Amino acid sequence: MTYPSHTAEQPRPGRGARVKAAAGVMLAWVALLWVLEAVDSATGALHTFGLSPRALPELRDVLPMAFLHHGFDHVASNTAPLLVLGFIAALGGLRRFAAVVLTIMVVGGLGVWLTAPDNSLTAGASGVVFGLFGYLVVRGFVDRRPWDVVIGVVVAAVYGSILWGVLPTHTAVSWQGHLFGLVGGVLAAFWFRRGRGPA
Repeated sequence: MTYPSHTAEQPRPGRGARVKAAAGVMLAWVALLWVLEAVDSATGALHTFGLSPRALPELRDVLPMAFLHHGFDHVASNTAPLLVLGFIAALGGLRRFAAVVLTIMVVGGLGVWLTAPDNSLTAGASGVVFGLFGYLVVRGFVDRRPWDVVIGVVVAAVYGSILWGVLPTHTAVSWQGHLFGLVGGVLAAFWFRRGRGPA
C-alpha cells in the first residue's frame, strides 16, 4: 500500500490560471508605467530617477530607470511590445518571469551606467523589451522544448527588426540600453533554464 507524500510537489497552476495571472501582471505593469509618466509630466519629480553614467550614487537608479520615460510618446512606443513579449514570457511562471525581468534590468542598467555618453540621462522600458525578446528567442533552444522553439521563431519573425536598435544609429536613442538589455535576456535564458531557476 502506498500513501501520499506530504513533501510531494504541489500541482502546477492550470493553463487558464496562468493566462489570467500573466495578463494581470502585464496590464498592471503597463498601467503603472502610464501613471508614473502622468505624474512625471505633471510634476517633473521623477526625472531624478533616470540613470546618469559612471557616478556611484546613480547605481540606485539602475532599476527605477526602467519604469520611467521621456514623455507619453516614449511610453506609448514601449507599451505594445512590452505587453506582448511580457505576457508570453510570464506564461512560463511568474517566479521565473520575475527573475528574468530582474536580470534584464540589472544587466541592462549596469551596461548603460558603464557605457552611456557623459551628461546623458537614460530611462525607459525598451531595455526590458529587448531583453524579453532575447530571452524568448533563446529559451526554447536552451530548455530543449520544441514548442518554445516555435514561439521563439515566431517572436524573431515578428519583432526581429528591433535588433537594429542595438546599433548606434541615433543619438537620442539609448542603443546601450537596448544592447545590454538583450544580453541580459539571453543570459537569463541560460541562468533560469528549466530545472535550475524558479518555476
